[in-house]
Amino acid sequence: MKTGKFITLEGMDGAGKSTHILTIVAMLKARGVEVVSTREPGGTQLGEKLRALLLHEPMHPETETLLMFAARREHIAIVIAPALARGAYVLSDRFTDATYAYQCGGRGVDMYKIELLEQWVQGSGVNALQPDVTLLFDVPVEVSVQRLSDARTPDKFERENAEFFHQLRSTYLTRAANDPARFRVVDANQSLERVKKLVEEIIATL
Repeated sequence: MKTGKFITLEGMDGAGKSTHILTIVAMLKARGVEVVSTREPGGTQLGEKLRALLLHEPMHPETETLLMFAARREHIAIVIAPALARGAYVLSDRFTDATYAYQCGGRGVDMYKIELLEQWVQGSGVNALQPDVTLLFDVPVEVSVQRLSDARTPDKFERENAEFFHQLRSTYLTRAANDPARFRVVDANQSLERVKKLVEEIIATL
């Protein structure tokens, strides 16, 4: 049974979510909370190997989806579930919302197939593993593309066209609108200090 808190950070590449992970970790630790910071795909030895394949190797969209959930199953079993069981706060850079955004919205994988995989990997009903709160860092597509052009060598997702990013942003915002109790949408098209303040205010409510 989950006793800790599960916090996920979502958003398009270039939205800046990764920048604020350290802020959240510091806030929680200052309150005496054990924090486990992790990421998807990845988070485990196997997950990191799958991450390398997923970010750089071309593959069928459904193969990509299946590998995402394979990495997620391992991530839950090895990292997330044990940490939550002992009362820790788990902070994950992406989780299943990203699969809906990238593989369903961006790649066009049937949502029903993703829902089936989600239920299989995370459980269903009252026993399903879902984040307690999800921070969605949102920026216009043009801002995301510009930030990516100034960053490191892009992976295969970051090299996608503008239409791909429009679709995944739309999917993210639709999911947030459909689950306002879980999502907190952060306008990340502001100064770093302003976004940091917004994040601190959200975490303080936990």
